[in-house]
Amino acid sequence: MSAGASSGRPTVTLKLATSLDGRIALANGVSKWITGEPARAEVHRLRALHDAVIVGSETVLADDPELTARMDPMPEKQPLRVVADSRGRVPASAKLFSTLEMGPVAIATLETMDLERWPSTRGLQFWMLPAGEGSSSVSLVEMMNSAQRAGVTSMMIEGGGQLAASFVRAGLVDRIEWFRAPMLLGGDGRPCLGGLSLETLEAAPRFTRVGVKEVGVDLWESYAR
Repeated sequence: MSAGASSGRPTVTLKLATSLDGRIALANGVSKWITGEPARAEVHRLRALHDAVIVGSETVLADDPELTARMDPMPEKQPLRVVADSRGRVPASAKLFSTLEMGPVAIATLETMDLERWPSTRGLQFWMLPAGEGSSSVSLVEMMNSAQRAGVTSMMIEGGGQLAASFVRAGLVDRIEWFRAPMLLGGDGRPCLGGLSLETLEAAPRFTRVGVKEVGVDLWESYAR
């Protein structure tokens, strides 16, 4: 991946795996598996190409992912796995913590958080951050600064919808890798993106499609800002 955005911050890729109508799960939360095995293999390849992957606490609570790049052969280095958890919701039993021998994990949380809720283990980092302006969540600007200090030049957002929307609202998403499965989940399904609070179409973030590829039965679209 590229060595960082023009501002010097890490580049940010938003990965989406959805139905045709942009849903990531049924209303009851069931999401495995929307896309097929070939698309999931490409996601692992994308993970290996990034210095870090990031998810919100909701994704960890719902899916308990490992977020490692599992390939054959395995990559020489695993991405740093980052969890944005401003409320300290991720349990100590999460797979992220039991797979620290495979690669490091960083918890991005508020500077007021009590760290005793998480294991004190080698390979586990804590990014103690202030809240964003007018928000109870961590400051994305300070999170990106922490990522840069950790040597991250490229980061991929893997979930969830609120975290992705916050990056989009802040103008921090440089690229979108979108895997679409040929199914419809309907309006009661869970959307891939949280609210953007747009009042005009002119204010909508716009991207340029730079690639389209079939992966098994799914479609892989790439967009650049």
